[in-house]
Amino acid sequence: MMKANSLEELALHSLQDIYDAEQQALKVMPKMMQAASSQELKMALQQHQQETEQQVQRLEQLFQMMGQKPQGVTCVAMQGLIKEAQEVLTMQGDPAVKDAAIIAAAQKLEHYEIASYGTAATWAELLGMNDAKMLLGQTLAEEERTDKLLTQIAKRTVNARAV
Repeated sequence: MMKANSLEELALHSLQDIYDAEQQALKVMPKMMQAASSQELKMALQQHQQETEQQVQRLEQLFQMMGQKPQGVTCVAMQGLIKEAQEVLTMQGDPAVKDAAIIAAAQKLEHYEIASYGTAATWAELLGMNDAKMLLGQTLAEEERTDKLLTQIAKRTVNARAV
């Protein structure tokens, strides 16, 4: 059971949740890349995997700044999103349709992370943790960029091929 008596405790719990979410995402990304047929989609997912590895390092830096050991708490929301993504990965049928489904699944992951990092950055600002806010803002911008890139790939090629 979660207990928080201050915004700082809540922020720490949120970072632990995000840390676990990113670890889960890193495990599914190679599978998403392998399942994708679009080379452009594969490259976008590979680039984001590399960014995610850096994001995990930033989270570890944040824990150190807070005097905490880097550790996660189970992110149930990400578990559900990953379960949905895994269903997509085993989907049979037209490869273009599967690519469209992979993009949708990846964007669900991104939207969860965008919400999480946005909240964490806001709390860091309220707590006067300017360095933490900067690091969280950097990750938030990367997540938003990935989401936009996935939308562009979907609009430019994948969805049209899936019709």
